[in-house]
Amino acid sequence: QVQLVESGGGSVQADGSLRLSCAYSKSRSTARGTCMGWFRQAPGKEREGVARIYTVGDFSYVADSVKGRFIISRDDAENTIYLQMNSLKPEDTAMYYCAAAAANGAIQFGGCLFGTWGQGTQVTVSS
Repeated sequence: QVQLVESGGGSVQADGSLRLSCAYSKSRSTARGTCMGWFRQAPGKEREGVARIYTVGDFSYVADSVKGRFIISRDDAENTIYLQMNSLKPEDTAMYYCAAAAANGAIQFGGCLFGTWGQGTQVTVSS
């Protein structure tokens, strides 16, 4: 199973920027090509997909709610994916989770089934 470690959360004022990082362990699945993604969950709300990318190739997908503001990318040498968040809004406040696809995953997003999760990193945007 892929191990995921997030970092980069914090507090920022509206219109500010943050970059989240997710270091993942190398595995056969990540080498062959698998989905990695970012989700978020605000208090009292369901977990929602934000962006996802494949570990091989150049296929990324960003949710409409953040399109034009958030960018997902990866660094193959560092086995890390990033979420660059610009023009942040108070409604972006949530716990952000890095995720990896899993055969027994339960949450579908961007054509992938996710089932492995990091510990989460808090993002708070104040107005």
